Amino acid sequence: MSGGHLQRAERGSMSADVKGDAYEGLLEKNAQDTKSGAGQYFTPHPLIQAIVDAMAPRPGETISDPACGTGGFLLAAHDYVVKHHPHQTRDERKKLKEETFKGWELVQATARLCAMNMLLHGIGSQEFEPIAVGDALAADPGERFDVVLTNPPFGKKSSTTIVGEEGKASRERDTVERDDFWATTSNKQLNFVQHVKTLLKQNGRAALVLPDNVLFEGGAGETIRRKLLHDCDVHTLLRLPTGLFYAQGVKANVLFFDKKPAAETPWTKKLWIYDLRTNRHFTLKTDPLKREDLDEFVQCYHPANRQDRNAKWSADNPDGRWRAYDYEDLVNRDKASLDIFWLKDESLSDSDNLPAPEVIAAEIVDDLEAALEQFRLIAAETEALP
Repeated sequence: MSGGHLQRAERGSMSADVKGDAYEGLLEKNAQDTKSGAGQYFTPHPLIQAIVDAMAPRPGETISDPACGTGGFLLAAHDYVVKHHPHQTRDERKKLKEETFKGWELVQATARLCAMNMLLHGIGSQEFEPIAVGDALAADPGERFDVVLTNPPFGKKSSTTIVGEEGKASRERDTVERDDFWATTSNKQLNFVQHVKTLLKQNGRAALVLPDNVLFEGGAGETIRRKLLHDCDVHTLLRLPTGLFYAQGVKANVLFFDKKPAAETPWTKKLWIYDLRTNRHFTLKTDPLKREDLDEFVQCYHPANRQDRNAKWSADNPDGRWRAYDYEDLVNRDKASLDIFWLKDESLSDSDNLPAPEVIAAEIVDDLEAALEQFRLIAAETEALP
């Protein structure tokens, strides 16, 4: 390629990057408008980056997000592959652009934003549309992926109206009944856990952002956790601090697991937990989460070789945030609860270490919002009873 052509190509590439970054900035600003509800689709970028860094997607792998919102996970995975594998062939670059990514989004307007976001970053073409509009939980799409990265919507919005490609309107179903699911439940996040298990290829890898109730809820929740621990390698849990999301009252985690072939013995041997919540305080405006806040987690995750992990916690270091629990310990807990914490909460024992009053007030609001959301779920399920 001549120097002039090369410069023009580089300028075109830079222009696409700049346009894409500017567009993402607009999407983030829109997400901050909590009145519009846009924030339910937005995952903080530093968290996305850390999850993708831990998962380390590779060229040739297919990557999906069944609740893709405006495309944050898919774009971060694309950028990771480009940055860490700069010497791809023309065929590999074409495959990255047209065959690697697939997202589903329930809300048509959001799907359009996502499709534009992807296009501005050089993903997709006239022949290949990476974003499908519709309820990802409605059925098994038949497609299987090497990597699934997703932050399913929190809460239960049974009044969501779905407009299909033919313009027909339908309502999102409360309870999902599928042959490939372990349990039938109206808990949307538990259904997404089962759906992601279905989407994965054998030995495929997943990372899901999930609210706390998925870790301890009984009934279908216990059934799904026990099956997941047995049938998959559930190897890592990141406990997230409050104050990360635009929706109030969100206490969330990132659950990492690999899909495995059928076996009589459980695939999960150890669950490694990183507690980024206890004694950590973030706010969206004055003290937002930064990527470096997750450096230790990514180092502990050890993407290069997950078998070579070392605990930070010990009897001599009770403040260590990285600790492993054996499979037997997990399944013998009440309801096989994965809601596990061991660090001493300093604010409960030392009044000198209390966070600022505005932080305490924000946390009280978060707790009340979370409790209200739980009561809304109970009320909705009670109304649905015959």
